[in-house]
Amino acid sequence: MERVVTNAEKILLYEPADRSKVLLAAWLHDIGDYKLHHGIDRTEETVYPLLSSLGYEDTYIKSILKIIQEVSYKGGHNTPPSTIEAKIVQDADRLDAIGAIGIARAFAYGGSKGRALFNPEEKPMEYTESSSYQKNTSCTINHFYEKLLKLKDLMNTDIAKEMARERHRFMEKFLKEFYKETGTET
Repeated sequence: MERVVTNAEKILLYEPADRSKVLLAAWLHDIGDYKLHHGIDRTEETVYPLLSSLGYEDTYIKSILKIIQEVSYKGGHNTPPSTIEAKIVQDADRLDAIGAIGIARAFAYGGSKGRALFNPEEKPMEYTESSSYQKNTSCTINHFYEKLLKLKDLMNTDIAKEMARERHRFMEKFLKEFYKETGTET
């Protein structure tokens, strides 16, 4: 979450937005994520009582929940961000998923789920709905093609697009070296 907040702060230097909403949503965007709650999204039931207990008004809490709802990738089948705040948080989250950190995250998550690093017989999937994406169990290298390499072209803000290009190139270099070392170059 800290890296997402840092990314959001960088984007906020270039984009006029409600800073408090962006940062609050960036801090809270993953606490109810389905990956952390056995496949069930618990965002509303976690975030709403927390913010309410801190004295935030109902309409403000709902705006934070809407931002968080619009952040997730969901296999590319998510609702497009409806506000600049949601665009910034989505970009910040997606930037964290690519580049060197994204590579480390992909392998750490795949390992935690017992997934193979690579299976040359297993081809990447194109998901037609978010539920099939969420149930995905393919090898970690496929995740690059199923999500990570797509993110550069899905950024909302100009500064995030610029940051994403460099991270994307790094992932491409990594994959080229990976295939070279595994003897599976194309």
